[in-house]
Amino acid sequence: MPFGRLPVPSVESAFVVFDAQDSGCLSYGVEEAGRRWLVKTAATVEGQASLDRAVAVHAAVRHPAIVRPNRTIHGAAGPTLLYPWHEGTVLNHATVHGADRSGLTRFQHLPVPQVEVALDAILDAHLAVSAAGLVAVDLYDGCFLYDFAASRMRLIDLDEYRPGPFVLAADRLPGSRRYMAPEEFTRGSVIDERTTVHALGRTLHHLLDSPHAAGDAPKRRRDAAGAWRGTSDQRRVVERATRLVPAARYPNVPALVRAWRLATPRNG
Repeated sequence: MPFGRLPVPSVESAFVVFDAQDSGCLSYGVEEAGRRWLVKTAATVEGQASLDRAVAVHAAVRHPAIVRPNRTIHGAAGPTLLYPWHEGTVLNHATVHGADRSGLTRFQHLPVPQVEVALDAILDAHLAVSAAGLVAVDLYDGCFLYDFAASRMRLIDLDEYRPGPFVLAADRLPGSRRYMAPEEFTRGSVIDERTTVHALGRTLHHLLDSPHAAGDAPKRRRDAAGAWRGTSDQRRVVERATRLVPAARYPNVPALVRAWRLATPRNG
């Protein structure tokens, strides 16, 4: 077990601190005996609830692409999660102070076959999420950690995922408007796998856009000339996945994944 007898690694020993987060959590990187770890702890009541959900998510879902904690320390302020440190670039460093999407731009410059492999890892991970009966909430490019050296996609910060279906009891769910479905803004709406399908469809669309596409500007046409880097068959899959009416989308994640894989050329 890492960190000897320390109950929680101290933030004073961190080599990097991520303290500008709107989730109510504080994250920081620490090192012991030549190994690096990411510590995530609650700074607010909202952060405590988020980490409680994270514990439940990782208890229910295991997948090679999903970064899971090696250790959970329970205390008066809620759980503290210790994750293995993975090298890579978060595709969107969204904070309360703004956003850095340079990682996303770099990713969108990759060859299409390399992007498709990364997208398949995201989809495959959500087959495990679906099998566990969970619905994706707050999925966006800030959840994507891409190792450019190893060409490997990992998923992080899936803390808002929750069992579904459920009825939305608030005015909206947390998340990025670029990825969210209309029902996520409607109190009393049903949130289910078709909501996850929408988020995944937006993921496919956004990550296969060109770096200068209109994906970050919702009022512009999504089909701007030269923006889409995928095939017409893939585009039809994305179009169905992101329809405004939930019943018009793919009924569940496995159906979306099957359609995408059929539409995606095999490379190598």
